[in-house]
Amino acid sequence: MMVKKGLLERLAEGPVVGDGSYVFTMEKRGYVMAGQWTPEVVIEHPEAVKQLHREYLRAGADILQAYTFFASDDKLNLPGHAAGKITTCKELNERAIDIVREVAGDADVLISGGVTMTPSYKQGKGKEAVQAEYRKHAEVFIEKDVDFLLAEFINQIEEAEWAIEVLKSTGKPVACTMCIGPTGDFVDVPAGECAVRMAKAGADVVGLNCQFDPNSGLKTMKLMKEALEKEGLSPFLMMQPLGFFCPEVENEHPGYAMLPECPFALEPRLLTRFDANRYARAAYELGVRYIGGCCGFEPHHIRAISEELSPERGGKLGEASSKHIPWGEALKTSTFLQNRMKATQEHWKTVKPASGRPGHPALQPKLMGQ
Repeated sequence: MMVKKGLLERLAEGPVVGDGSYVFTMEKRGYVMAGQWTPEVVIEHPEAVKQLHREYLRAGADILQAYTFFASDDKLNLPGHAAGKITTCKELNERAIDIVREVAGDADVLISGGVTMTPSYKQGKGKEAVQAEYRKHAEVFIEKDVDFLLAEFINQIEEAEWAIEVLKSTGKPVACTMCIGPTGDFVDVPAGECAVRMAKAGADVVGLNCQFDPNSGLKTMKLMKEALEKEGLSPFLMMQPLGFFCPEVENEHPGYAMLPECPFALEPRLLTRFDANRYARAAYELGVRYIGGCCGFEPHHIRAISEELSPERGGKLGEASSKHIPWGEALKTSTFLQNRMKATQEHWKTVKPASGRPGHPALQPKLMGQ
């Protein structure tokens, strides 16, 4: 029986590829209610969750996150939310972990259990109430023996510290990612200070997820890294940014939530697979070792990350790469001349995708072959 290397051991050896979007992707596929964003799909349509996990695994992900986002009881039972009438935090977590473990099978991937920001914190109920919600998650994660724990999508460092404290008490490796940009958390604690406080609270891996695009995330990550180094702290660094470009909200705390297009008309802002290549390389060069994506990151984006970092991962690739040649070279066999003309890395490194919509960014200056 193969003995899997743990998260921290893998990160010490080189880059680890995370998975991608669940909440947004499931909403687009018709399994999640927008606004509520709660994961009762693991109860109602487990086959849909299995399929998405399977796609990330085939794409080359080293990590599969159990779909436990926004599964705390205080979230499930908010006024107007239907999820609390059909399930509980405990049941959702149990089912989510069973689903992802079935998909993982004997594959050399790790399974994480995650917690997110809680309504209890926003409502000012205090540390004891907030940590009680996190303990409900943690108890199931330990019972189900996930490989590591993740606190993500938290926008205030105080709540992140409270979450880390609970998760760290389990003895499992703990990662924590905040949804903040270069200006810091929602009460203006600087990004660098947030990183230092996460590390001092006990997080083995610290970083960012969601709300901001890769470019803004890289700027924030640089601030965090510099602050950690100044304090003599060396946790592993992690990024799972948005799969949508939104530079105009870089200095706004709510991030992409401020965009008129969010959440239902973001497709024109979607990263290409080549943007994912560039993000992965830039993150690795900055020193980030856990590299994945959040809302908007689809399996083909994760495949691009896996392929970009394959040399640093001993040539490792996902099964999906057997149907893909990086940088467009598969087009060499196309029966269409216009496609064969694009079968070069130079073309895909220099192309500037346009929205194709009148009144929006300019279309390409000329059509291929004309």
